Amino acid sequence: MQDAGTELARAKRLALALLALAAAVFAATSFAPPHLAVLALKAVAEAAMVGALADWFAVRALFHRVPLPFISRHTAIIPRNKDRIGRNLAQFVREKFLDADSLVALIRRRDPAALVANWLTRPANARLVAAQVARMLTAALQALEDAQVERFVQRALRSVVGQMDLARLASELLAALTQGGRHQQLLDQALARLMAVLQEEETRQLIASTLVGWLKREHPRKEKLLPTDWLGDKGSAMVANALESLLADIAVHPEHRLRAQFDDAVHEWIARLRSDPAWLQRAEDFRHYLSHDAALAEYLQSLWRSARSALLADLERQDSGTAARVRRMALWLGHALAGDAALRASLNLRLERWVQGLAPEASRFIAQHIEQTVSAWDAREMSALIELHIGRDLQFIRVNGTLVGGLVGLVLFVLSHARELARALGA
Repeated sequence: MQDAGTELARAKRLALALLALAAAVFAATSFAPPHLAVLALKAVAEAAMVGALADWFAVRALFHRVPLPFISRHTAIIPRNKDRIGRNLAQFVREKFLDADSLVALIRRRDPAALVANWLTRPANARLVAAQVARMLTAALQALEDAQVERFVQRALRSVVGQMDLARLASELLAALTQGGRHQQLLDQALARLMAVLQEEETRQLIASTLVGWLKREHPRKEKLLPTDWLGDKGSAMVANALESLLADIAVHPEHRLRAQFDDAVHEWIARLRSDPAWLQRAEDFRHYLSHDAALAEYLQSLWRSARSALLADLERQDSGTAARVRRMALWLGHALAGDAALRASLNLRLERWVQGLAPEASRFIAQHIEQTVSAWDAREMSALIELHIGRDLQFIRVNGTLVGGLVGLVLFVLSHARELARALGA
């Protein structure tokens, strides 16, 4: 601001100095003996003064009121038209910069997905992203340490839980999981995992030890007569093989009876969750427990505080694990985008659609903000601010007016005294 003010004052002094020079020359030539050269110099000075004064008035009238009869109402143009300037500026920004077509053209011209990809593939930028994310996480966690914020979050969570229909949510979740036989796919994965577990040596040893323990507990006398270790090994093999056979049979037969029973049980759960009064009451009791039990709230709060402290401590370290994971994720994302042209095209297309849908509302909001902001400004302060930033260039209009006026005066003098000049040159 100080530099701009200094430059403006210097430009004003230059324009004023030229005007004073023209006035001094005019005054001097007015009292000098009438000679062709003196008259020419006087004409140049007179025209320069006229041009300087005219442009001074033009520049002055933009920012200040000039108290002259009949024309004073046409001065102080910027202060008097502040609100109209704000409206026009807002409309200009909205129509020329924030319209959907301009933004879409910008996206197509700049390829933002490629720009993001190229930016993220640089390790320094990935570290910058990690540092910014760590800073934002730290600020958020520190804000949540505030007692009032923490109480607000607790009240908000209780309010959310208190308004949840857990029975309906559970039934909808189960319905989504069972749509298209998805629960049978989950059952297939569970069966495959169980068969793999049964084939492990540790599982067989567990079955054997369980059988031996059962014999010792339930049949202590027989256990002393029977070869328990042999029975445990053989029994565990028999149990494991039997279970494997059953699981394999279920896995390869989609119409297996146990599959049908599993399917019926899931659909029965969904139906009961939607309409059974007993299950609805259980869900209501559980919801009430979640939102009102003091011991549970204290336990969850202690877990949250421990997690928050641990995360804050990690973020404060130079070798933060969280920041390292964010950095690796940013690098991975950059390389993934850089190597997948189809993905970049898809992201750009989605960004175009998002902009087309959002641009009208966003441009309306920004335009309204510009108009309201300009309207709230003080007219004189706004005028002074504009003059500070562009007044230096406007002062050169005064300089140019002085020089151009002098040149025009010289041309007019030459045209009006052509004969005298010709005779003087001929002599």
